[in-house]
Amino acid sequence: MNPVLLFLALAVVFAFIIVGMSIRIIRPFEKGLVERLGKYQRLLEPGLNLIAPFFDTVIKVDMREVVLDVPPQLVITRDNVGVEVDAIVYAQVTDPVRSRYEIANYIIAATKLAQTNLRNVIGELDLDSCLSSRDEINGQLRDVLDTATDKWGVKVNRVELQRIDPPRDITEAMSRQMKAEREKRATILSAEAFKQAEITKAEGYKLSQILEAEGDAEAVRKTADAEKYRQLTVAQGEAEAINSVFTAIHNGKPDEKLITLKYLEMLPRLADNKANKIFLPYEASGIISSLAAMVEGIKPNGTPEKKEPAPEPMEAIS
Repeated sequence: MNPVLLFLALAVVFAFIIVGMSIRIIRPFEKGLVERLGKYQRLLEPGLNLIAPFFDTVIKVDMREVVLDVPPQLVITRDNVGVEVDAIVYAQVTDPVRSRYEIANYIIAATKLAQTNLRNVIGELDLDSCLSSRDEINGQLRDVLDTATDKWGVKVNRVELQRIDPPRDITEAMSRQMKAEREKRATILSAEAFKQAEITKAEGYKLSQILEAEGDAEAVRKTADAEKYRQLTVAQGEAEAINSVFTAIHNGKPDEKLITLKYLEMLPRLADNKANKIFLPYEASGIISSLAAMVEGIKPNGTPEKKEPAPEPMEAIS
C-alpha cells in the first residue's frame, strides 16, 4: 500500500475525530458548562458550540422545572395532634453554574429541606388552622425554601400540600361536630321559616280583618243612606199630603175623604198611647159618619141610603 495514501487516510480519520470532539450540541432546555483541565471556563447556550478537544469537558444542566415529591411524615401540631402530611415542591434551576458547583444534588437537598420546614410550619399551627389554612402554609413553605435554595441557583416556584390526615378518632370527632353544626343550622333555618310563616299569616289575617271591617262600614253607610232616602221620601210624601189638606181647608173646599184618611192614619198612633183616656177632636163624629157612608155606599135596590143624624160630639171617651 502506498504510504502517502495511508497517511492521507489516517489524516482524514484524525480530522473527523477532532471535529467530532470539537462540536457540542446543546438542546433548547439545557445549558452547557465547559471545564478546561478541571477549571470552569464558560457557559454554552443552546445550539451548536465549538470546544477545544482533549482539553475541554462539557457538563449539561437541565433548566426545566422539576417536581420533587416530599415523602409523608408524621407532624405534631401546636395542640399536640399528630397528623400525617406530604407535599409536592416545584423547583427550577436558574443558575446552572451555582447549581453545579454550590450543591452536590439540589434535588435531594430541596426535598430534605422541604421535610424539615414542613414540620416547623405545621408545628406552629393548631389542627383547625392546618386544615383551613392550606394556602398560607403553602406560601410560608415556598418563601422559606426559595430563600434557602437561592444560593444554589435553584428557585422554588410552588409548594402544594397533598394531604393532611388527622388520626381516626379526631376525624370521627370532627365528623360528629360537623353533623351537629349542620343540624343546628337546619333547626335555626326551620325556626326562622316558621317564624316568617306565622308573621305572614298574622299580617294576612290582619289585612282580612281590616278589609272585612271596611266592608261592614261601607255596608252600614249604604244601608243608612238607603234608610235616609226612604225616610226623606216618606216625609216628603206626608208633607205633600198635609199641604194638600191644609190648602183645601183654607180654600173652603176640604176633601172629606182625604181628611177622613188622615184621621184614620192617626188612630194607630193614638192607640199606642198607654193612657186610659183618649181625646178625639170635635170633627171626629163627622169624620166617622163620612167613613160609614163611604163603607156602606148605596143600598142594593139602587136607592140611596138614608143617613142617620150624626150623634152629638163628645169631648172625651174614657
